[in-house]
Amino acid sequence: MNKVKRLEILTRLRDDNPHPTTELEFSSPFELLIAVLLSAQATDVSVNKATAKLYPVANTPEAILALGVDGLKEYIKTIGLFNTKAENTIKTCKMLVELHNSVVPEDRAALEALPGVGRKTANVVLNTAFGWPTIAVDTHIYRVSNRTKLAMGKTVDDVEQKLLKVVPKEFKVDVHHWLILLGRYICVARKPKCGACLIEDLCEFKDKTE
Repeated sequence: MNKVKRLEILTRLRDDNPHPTTELEFSSPFELLIAVLLSAQATDVSVNKATAKLYPVANTPEAILALGVDGLKEYIKTIGLFNTKAENTIKTCKMLVELHNSVVPEDRAALEALPGVGRKTANVVLNTAFGWPTIAVDTHIYRVSNRTKLAMGKTVDDVEQKLLKVVPKEFKVDVHHWLILLGRYICVARKPKCGACLIEDLCEFKDKTE
């Protein structure tokens, strides 16, 4: 895909949604971190339902620690992989209290050292909580980037590096939100809704649907 086409795609996405954000509900960097940790292989909707009950009771590292693993499981048992996620969340809260004065660190290495937090989760927190121009590549972004030919790569890391290289600075903070929403609602896996897509004429996917 050439530079001119790429710029037009990003401009249209920005014009359509100038201030995008995550669909996860949160009111602090800590709430965002826990929500993202819980969202692995789960929908944002299911996470929001769980945290709507959890956060009024416990929305600090100390408060979640006080629940303990079993207590936390009661709130998140509707989410996939909740046993592992409960263990990781408790360990993460313990590390935040002991190493970071209960504050979510604005630092990639420190975030990735937390149990259950990988590069993608760290990217989401740095971007959404702190405004860093990071690009968290999930399955939606991987699919959209390759399908449209906006940024092609064989792995999520490849796509992330390509996006970081080809997306102009002015779009970097918001691009992962635009691509996630496009992949979640329009450029879906099985039968993309090409006829409803605002970048259909710019997309280089060969098997477009009506």
